[in-house]
Amino acid sequence: MSNKPVNHIVIAGGGTAGWMTAAYLARWLEPTNIQVTLVESELIGTVGVGEATVPGIHQFIKHLGVKESEFIAATHATFKLGIEFEGWVAPEQTFFHPFAGYGVPIEDRPFHKTWWSAKQQGYSASLAEFCLCTQLAGAGKFAQPSFDPDSRLAWYNYAYHFDASLFAKYLRGYAEQRRVTRIEGKIQQVTLDPDSGFIQSLQLESGQVIGGDLFVDCSGMSALLIEKALGVGYEEWSQWLLSDSALAVQTRTVAEPDPFTRSTARSAGWQWHIPLQHRVGNGYVYSSQFISEDQARAELLANIEGERLTEPRLIRFTTGMRDHFWHKNCVAIGLSSGFLEPLESTSISLIQTGINKLAAFLVNFEINDQHVAEANRLNRLEYERIRDFIILHYKLNGRPEPLWQHVQAMDIPASLTEKIARFKAAGDIQLLEQESFVEESWISMFAGFGLSPAALTPSRDSAKMHTVMDKMRAAIVKGREYAPSHADFLRTLGS
Repeated sequence: MSNKPVNHIVIAGGGTAGWMTAAYLARWLEPTNIQVTLVESELIGTVGVGEATVPGIHQFIKHLGVKESEFIAATHATFKLGIEFEGWVAPEQTFFHPFAGYGVPIEDRPFHKTWWSAKQQGYSASLAEFCLCTQLAGAGKFAQPSFDPDSRLAWYNYAYHFDASLFAKYLRGYAEQRRVTRIEGKIQQVTLDPDSGFIQSLQLESGQVIGGDLFVDCSGMSALLIEKALGVGYEEWSQWLLSDSALAVQTRTVAEPDPFTRSTARSAGWQWHIPLQHRVGNGYVYSSQFISEDQARAELLANIEGERLTEPRLIRFTTGMRDHFWHKNCVAIGLSSGFLEPLESTSISLIQTGINKLAAFLVNFEINDQHVAEANRLNRLEYERIRDFIILHYKLNGRPEPLWQHVQAMDIPASLTEKIARFKAAGDIQLLEQESFVEESWISMFAGFGLSPAALTPSRDSAKMHTVMDKMRAAIVKGREYAPSHADFLRTLGS
């Protein structure tokens, strides 16, 4: 078909996905006359537990042009240097996935290969000792990273923890100040063009009809537009990712907030701990095949600290992705496009990258079949890459319970099998198109779970290499000692 011009974009649903989309479009479309309307109902709740992010959130904040300190104050945010994994390898064993790399290359050899080679020759220092980000997190400290080319060991990234409801509220204010129109109401009917099958309009329970050229489905798991109106199917991945339920509860803060998210393996899943300035988000992601809701609730409540501010809220989900996230004149953003458990805090990231694809492939503000097909191709690859990274956590676990033994023995996608094989053979990290997690993330997982490559060629002068590596460790210790505590750093932002 010929290109369809877009003059009016209608967003169905609010929450994090809807207001992120509205805020982004408001900024992007500021120089144009394109109208943006968001329809939501105060009577419909949102999932609202996506409170941890990955470093890509910086690009979103930068696009909006807001000050970081203003954003942090408005959302009660804290800083996040990575994720600590407790009990995934063994009950008392932890490792850290940082938003940073390890060491610096020595004689043009990737540092991780130098370290693994040295380790095979008896070198005792852990990989974690060569990452300032990891060391800051372990000491409860935070400082803005340095990107000075002469200070490569101080290069690291960071993300945030924030209150998802306050985030949506903040973005709503931002968007409404920039010509986004919000309409209160529940969608009763979606009208399609009888010839093209495109969405023509939304009819609300009040009788109001809202027409548009491009519709963004931010209706969450109900997928009112993409599935119920347009019939786009859903591909399940529960054969690899067995978790299908989560219980979420908020507690009062009892200690200074950690600059990281904590993921603790439990009997039939894992528990999250997300520290904000004013409270803590807790939750248990589990498989209902291996534990009942009552048992999961008891296990969660037995492992939280501080006074409960809410009662545990149950969320059911099916892991997988929409067959097409963009179909005809509808783009699914957020949970309407798919769900991957929040083990690596990718929920908000997938909202963000979905919005980016919408903007990138709405070339000349027209809907074009070829551009839509390419957006769908890239979206599928992105979901599959994240899926494989999450499966890796389960596949390499060392726990004895039935769930963990099951996933340890299960068959995994061929794409992940190949990555593991390449690493075990020569320490190589295979990165494919649309990877969300870079080389350092895969290194963190392999090292954390105790997976090692086959014998690597040792350095010609091992003593010299050990000396260079020891100097790196000393510089990282110095940087860690110089940094303020996370809590003190947050206080300086408010002063």
